[in-house]
Amino acid sequence: MYAVIETGGKQYKVTPGEVLNIEKLDAEVGSEVFFEKVLVVEKDNDIKIGAPVVEGAKVSAEVIEHGKGNKVIVFKKKRRKGYKVKRGHRQHYTTVAIKAIEA
Repeated sequence: MYAVIETGGKQYKVTPGEVLNIEKLDAEVGSEVFFEKVLVVEKDNDIKIGAPVVEGAKVSAEVIEHGKGNKVIVFKKKRRKGYKVKRGHRQHYTTVAIKAIEA
């Protein structure tokens, strides 16, 4: 059994028991969150595809932790012009454990 959910502008294929990092959510650690935007649900080789979402389907997950990703360095330079810019970025994320898929 799996489902495809959309959160944070990205799509994830999830299965029960899976742990994944997603865009940061405003939820407390240990709380339960529900994903209502379920695009595809597969159960026993029966696939339901939403248009755009599957009606009545939701995925429940538990928030494990919040964190920051690795630093990404952005360096711009134009040679012989004296132009250099160095910037860094660390993306915030939330780690969730998928508990159940309800179709």
